[in-house]
Order: sequence, then C-alpha cells, then structure tokens
Amino acid sequence: MPAQPGVTTEFGTCFVIMGFGKKTDFETGRVLDLDQSYINLIKPAVEAAGLKCIRADEIVHSGLIDLPMYEQLLKADVVVADLSTSNRNALYELGVRHALRPYTTVIIAEEMMMKSPTFDLSHIVIRKYRHLGEDIGVSEAKRFTNDLAAAIQSIIATEPELRGDSPVYKFIERLTPPSVSPAAKAAAAAASATERVAGAPTPVHSELMQRVDEAQTKCDWVKARMLLEEIREMRRAGASETSVGQQAENPEDPDVLQRLALATYKSKYPTPEEALKAARDLLKLLEPQTTNDTETLGLWGSVHKRLWELTKESSYLDEAVRAYERGFYLRNDYYNGINYAYLLNERAARPVDFAEAIADFVQARRVRREVVSICNQWLESNVRPAPLLPGSRYPEKRYWVLATLAEAEIGLEEEALGQRRLEEALSAAPEEWMKETTREQVSKLKTLLAASPLKKLPLA
Repeated sequence: MPAQPGVTTEFGTCFVIMGFGKKTDFETGRVLDLDQSYINLIKPAVEAAGLKCIRADEIVHSGLIDLPMYEQLLKADVVVADLSTSNRNALYELGVRHALRPYTTVIIAEEMMMKSPTFDLSHIVIRKYRHLGEDIGVSEAKRFTNDLAAAIQSIIATEPELRGDSPVYKFIERLTPPSVSPAAKAAAAAASATERVAGAPTPVHSELMQRVDEAQTKCDWVKARMLLEEIREMRRAGASETSVGQQAENPEDPDVLQRLALATYKSKYPTPEEALKAARDLLKLLEPQTTNDTETLGLWGSVHKRLWELTKESSYLDEAVRAYERGFYLRNDYYNGINYAYLLNERAARPVDFAEAIADFVQARRVRREVVSICNQWLESNVRPAPLLPGSRYPEKRYWVLATLAEAEIGLEEEALGQRRLEEALSAAPEEWMKETTREQVSKLKTLLAASPLKKLPLA
C-alpha cells in the first residue's frame, strides 16, 4: 500500500514530464486540462510514495529552462511521463530519459489515447487514467492515485538491475548509462551559489500562472494580461539564449498565447475594438486558418464575433462563422456548435441573397439538433460526483451544458421545453455573472428569430 500523505519517507525526487494547461488531443478533438491531471492524480501519488514532486514549470531557475529540465531527466530518482494528447515535448523528453537512465521511468496516459498508441509505445507498459476533459472524477482520482503511488514504491524498492524499463537498454546490451563528472558537479554548485547571492530568482512559470488564475477569477483582465505578457517575454528571452549561431526555435507556447489573447480582448484596453484587434494579431501566430486546435479556433471565432457586434462589418461575421464551423466539425462539441448556429442566424437575418439566407437558417436548425444530442449525452454520462474534488469545475461545466441545451431548444422554437431548461440552468449557476451572460444571449437569439425574414417559410 502507498505511504500515507504527510509521512516523511522521502526517497528522493520525481520529475514529471507533461504539458501544462489545456491541450488539444488532435486525434479525438478533445481538450484536456493537464493541470487537473497533475494536481489531482500525479502529484498526490508521488508525494504519497514519499518523493518530492517536480514539474518543469515549478523549477526555480532564472535562465533557460532547458538546463534544469535535462538535469532532472538525468538525475531524478523517478520520472513520471504523461503522454496524454500525444504532447510532442513530452514524447521527446521521454525518449531522452530512456536514453539516459535504464530504469525508474513510469509512463501514464489518458485512456482514450491508448486506443491507438503509436507503434514504438505499443510494447511499453502504460498506466491509464480517465479524464473528463476539464475535470477528474473523485473515484478515478482515488483509484489512479493509489495505483500510481503503489507502482512508484514498488519500483524504488526493487534492485536496480531488476527494474529496467528503458527499451534502449533492453535491446542494446552492455550499454553504460552516462553520468556527470565531479568537475561538472562542482561547477554547477558554484553557479547555483552565485545565483543565490545575486538575489531572488525570477518567479517560476507556475507561480505566475497562479497569479493569472487569481486575476481572472476577480475579472481583473488588465492584470492577467500584464502577467501573461511577462510569461511570454520570459519564454522568448530564454529561447534567444540558445539561438546564437543557429536557427531560433519558435518560442511561442500556444497555451500562453491563447490565454493572453483571451485576457487581451477581455481587458477592453485601451478600447474594446483595439483590444479585440490586438487579440486577433496574437492568434494569427497560431495560424487559425489551417490549425486543428479547437481552442484556437474557438478564440478566433469569439474575437471576430465581437468585432462583428462592434462594427457590423460582414467580413468579421463570415470569419467567425468559418471558425466556429471548423471547430464544431473537428471537435463535435456544444460550445462551437451553439455559437456556429447563432451566427448562422445572424447572417440569415441580414441576407444579401435570399437563397443563402435560407441555407443558413436551415443549417442553424440542423446544428442545434446535433447540439441538443451532444448536451443530453454529456448529462447522461456525467452524473454529479459527490463529493467534488478541490478545484473541480464540474458545477461550471454542468451549468454551461444546461444553458447551451436551453439555448438550442429555444433556437429550435421549442419554447416551453427551452424555458424549463433555462430555469434549470439558472438555478444551477455557480456564479451570478453566468446567469446574466445566458439571459443576454437568449434575449439576442429571440430577437433574431422574431426579426428573421424566413419566419414566413413553413418549417415542416
């Protein structure tokens, strides 16, 4: 059995390889919040096994993050690699670890990924867990935490020659693992001491992101924007340190850019229109015209939807429709779907060509029927867990599913059913601002439907 949390049986360190924040699994179209996996599954299991848990965004280091990251891949007593969403950085770092150390590497992944693993991973033991997208279930957290803690304890209790898990050392016999020379160790210790004397290190990525979360919770979007700009500049400065005499790698982190774009347009600074255009320019770096990242497409659609509402320029409306349409068919989700349907009604209410207006009106109804099905399936598959994990986003997620279902049914002109759904959603709202957002959206939709020139057409 794993050690009880809080028991001081620390064996050493465990370095965790994984992405940060929300990442899109392009194979399934799902967006997973990997921070939830780390906070609710991995870190508790590692600490229960008696190890200090470290992720790259928690390393205190004033310079380029690559140096301490590679040191951890070599020296960490245990490495846990989460390959969920087929994160390219995580896969690369796992390969480095397998080349450096013949044992004590544990691989985990969200269960949907393992339905079609890549060939090189198909013969390696991978422990699976179930992710709900932006949350982790209580029972799953308990199950997987216990299993992972027990696996780590078993590995560190086994003799080194019996715990080999690297395919590199398995298939290439008599390979000798590398080590750091005494001179290099002394130089690293001296550099660390100099850094401590020079003053406090730059805040680590995780600390700054926590401040961003706090600012967003308070709707202080200007502060969140400033913090994210600082994080972005840290990454760009770090990348430039290695680019002398060679081609610089792209220093942009999609998650940081996405969050910065959101904070930028939400800040409405210096004006709402200028903030939206600044957010648009940030998202251009993620190539929204060709990307399969549904998070980027959703933000691109949201920015252009708001630009349309401000300016009434039809090009913004068309761009928003394209973004939500592509996001919906890539991900088959209710968020992109309900926005796509709404904007089709916006375009149908302002027709340049009557045939085009009919096509948009009919397509909006078809999309809403799909959204109703998606929402009902989610509600059937996600019965409220009790108790909720700390930081669980289940109540928020359930609210938006109910609110979307209500909007879809109202958009299909099933008024009585839609109104009952709306009342159910509003009674479940975790925060007051969510109710206001939903009421405003439903009101705009009703106005659109009432004014549509297509109302005279038979719907049967």
